[in-house]
Amino acid sequence: MFRIPQSSVLRLRLFILYTADLEDHVAEHGVSFHAFADDTQLYVHCRRDEVTSAVLRLENCIEEVSDWMSANGLKLNADKTELLWAGSRHGPATLGSAGPSLRLRTETVVEIDQVRVIGVTMTSDLSDLCDVLLLASSAQTGPTFTRDAESAATLVHAFVTSRMDYCNAILAGASESTTDKLQRVMNATALVVSDTRKYDHGLTNLLHDELHWLDVPERVQYKLCATVHRCLQ
Repeated sequence: MFRIPQSSVLRLRLFILYTADLEDHVAEHGVSFHAFADDTQLYVHCRRDEVTSAVLRLENCIEEVSDWMSANGLKLNADKTELLWAGSRHGPATLGSAGPSLRLRTETVVEIDQVRVIGVTMTSDLSDLCDVLLLASSAQTGPTFTRDAESAATLVHAFVTSRMDYCNAILAGASESTTDKLQRVMNATALVVSDTRKYDHGLTNLLHDELHWLDVPERVQYKLCATVHRCLQ
């Protein structure tokens, strides 16, 4: 019997290979499947008048997933299973905690208003505002920057711009009022890096010409283009 260290990258790859057959079992129920390391996500699309049948499909699918895992030395942890009903904010009757729960044999999975997927909070009305506010707040309440320009730039890239770029593709098509919250954070960090006062003129030139930073909407567009380019290669 061989063991792989807990922190090994190979451990995650072997797990994905080991559970590759699971996708075929899920597809038999008409449910979409997405796996990231040992985190398995199931998606089903339905209209509001099809919620009951969608619940039945999910319950049958998850029961088969549980049986498959048991037969392959794994265990479906119902305590860590989360259920989110998402859709348009104009149809709140079945969104979030107002939607039906899932009955998994002796366990019940209760619906919730938001879930965290790979570090990004997804709400039931698919609004990105809560996550943007959280990101802007965490960026603004970061460490106190030093007056040394090089050190300040290093800290900004480590604690602010890295968070700006992480999963920012979800902001594609977002309203200007949403991206403006992040843009204000970018402007503030630019002032820190350049040791410029808040009301000094020429902030746009500072961002584009000296720091070579893109505005938030352009950063989102760049992320989308880079992702598509990598997929097509």
